[in-house]
Amino acid sequence: MNDTRVLRDRLAQRNQQLQEIAAQLKAELFGIDAVIDRVIDAVRAWYVLPELVKRPVIVCLWGLTGTGKTQLVRRLAQLLGFYDRFVEVQMDGFSNGASWRGAQSISGMLAQSGVREGEPGILALDEFQRFRTIDNKRGELRVERYHDVWALLSDGRMPPALSLLGDIESSIAEAAYDAERADADDGKLRFKLSSWEAQELRRNLKLDAPLTEVMSWAPDQIQERLRAFRECGQQRWETDYSRLLVFVCGNLDEMYEDIATSVDDCDSDADTFHALTSKLSIIDVKQALNRRFKPEQVARLGNEHVIYPSLSRHAYEQLINQGCARYANESATGCGLHFEVDASVREQIYANAVFPAQGTRPLFSSLHAILGTGLAKAALWALQCGAGAGDTVELAADGCSLIAHWQGLSQAIAAPFEINRLRQRSNPDFRALLAVHEAGHGLVHALLFGRAPQEIKIHVASFEGGYNAYTSRKVWSRRNLLDSICTSLAGRAAELLVFGPDLSSSGAESDLRKATETAARMMRHLGHGERVGRIDVSTNSEDNLCTDVDASNAPVEALLQAEHQRATAMMEMHRGALLALVDELMDQGQVTPSRFAAVTGLPLGAPEDALDPYAERLAKFRVDGLPQGKHDGRHPLKLI
Repeated sequence: MNDTRVLRDRLAQRNQQLQEIAAQLKAELFGIDAVIDRVIDAVRAWYVLPELVKRPVIVCLWGLTGTGKTQLVRRLAQLLGFYDRFVEVQMDGFSNGASWRGAQSISGMLAQSGVREGEPGILALDEFQRFRTIDNKRGELRVERYHDVWALLSDGRMPPALSLLGDIESSIAEAAYDAERADADDGKLRFKLSSWEAQELRRNLKLDAPLTEVMSWAPDQIQERLRAFRECGQQRWETDYSRLLVFVCGNLDEMYEDIATSVDDCDSDADTFHALTSKLSIIDVKQALNRRFKPEQVARLGNEHVIYPSLSRHAYEQLINQGCARYANESATGCGLHFEVDASVREQIYANAVFPAQGTRPLFSSLHAILGTGLAKAALWALQCGAGAGDTVELAADGCSLIAHWQGLSQAIAAPFEINRLRQRSNPDFRALLAVHEAGHGLVHALLFGRAPQEIKIHVASFEGGYNAYTSRKVWSRRNLLDSICTSLAGRAAELLVFGPDLSSSGAESDLRKATETAARMMRHLGHGERVGRIDVSTNSEDNLCTDVDASNAPVEALLQAEHQRATAMMEMHRGALLALVDELMDQGQVTPSRFAAVTGLPLGAPEDALDPYAERLAKFRVDGLPQGKHDGRHPLKLI
């Protein structure tokens, strides 16, 4: 009874500790509360009742760069009290804290750490995506190091390095052979273990002798130890790391390739990007892993996959507020002045520093470039003007520079607001062209799919142009594919409608490519044309394909012409809505979904995950196929 009460008290205490750790992590790491909850829940049994752990607990953290995966693992290890039993391995081969030879294997890294055999410890396998074992054609890649990681992930029991032990025996035999044929006083031929070989010998043979003593052993002593090791039985061979908590961390770009197409994208809305990445699931992870690893290796990673969404706008704003306060306090400590950072500065930091596909790293570097230098220059100016200890200096921003204010005086300070300047489109003709083109895409998409684009922008810094962002679909029917082609062609159709054929621009090149690819895929690969068989180009006689591709060119072009005409007709019918969108883009540079509905007045209530009415069509098919009077599916037909 007393043992049960002690166990219950320990469980309660450790659960309380985990709750406190979760709260601390959420206070330090913004925007990943749901991720922290998942991780805490995943490690609960390992931390609360380690006696029940019989194999490593594996938690995989996947996300874009700069979302805090490694930071979370390091801080968790520290808060759990395991930092002295924490090993971090860079799976790209650039791990620190181990000798070159020791860094060639996971067991070598663990042997040089504070993690003891049979006891709990934490292992982080970072940059795991770079450890790929197959290429893009599923050919096997040569892996230079960490071959034993798969054994560790399987059951935590590491087999001895038998090849190494065999190499040591071979070296002893070669040294003895050479010594028999050399002068007796040739000491250079005496066999000697290197420090690394001695360390590995101690680890694999589970020896307690000091390293210096092992290095001094004569060949006969080493051979005796090896003979005893082989005779002791298999059960003592393995090194037991079954109580490890293993974090596998990485960036699986394959999961995001339809979402994040460019690392230099500073124009996508952070909330839109956050919403898209939040929809990724374990299936997306498995599919991405399957392109880098063998199926049996993917299986050894388990099913505890925690996916980091990109940070939301609110998370970035929290980081900016925290950074501004820190830089202001550090500057105040250094010069004795008090600094107040205006909201306009935080707005400009967000506008110039947030790249949703790159996480927090660009933000932190921009914070330093803008405030680290800006506050120092503001302090120097104020002090030169006569400011004294305790005086308040305000720092604002006007989109081009930082502005320091003290005692009614002002001073402009140069700031790296380059992204903001790139977004300014001062040429009225270029703005008009972009506005008409993007308004055409947005309007036709809304009419066909029943909802506004996620965002429309012509104030773009990443490239010379504008863009529409749409919600992806789980299933593409023939009708959906035709609608997507129509949407792709709507930008060009809008230019022709408004400006005429002579002024239609080159900006539709990527739209035409996408529309043509979709139309060709429908006809040649998806069986949505007159032919059902797959049509493709092949040089391999083993491929069973229809190779007369030219015959499908005319139907593809006819489909594109029809969808182009449909887009034009829709915009002519909704000319007022088209012009309203153009005006909004000209004035604001962007159109949000809420503004889209207000500006156009269109009924846009279709949910983002809406599909075609497949369930309704199935129900109708059931009813249509029943004999008259048998419309209730609960009454089966009698067969005669």
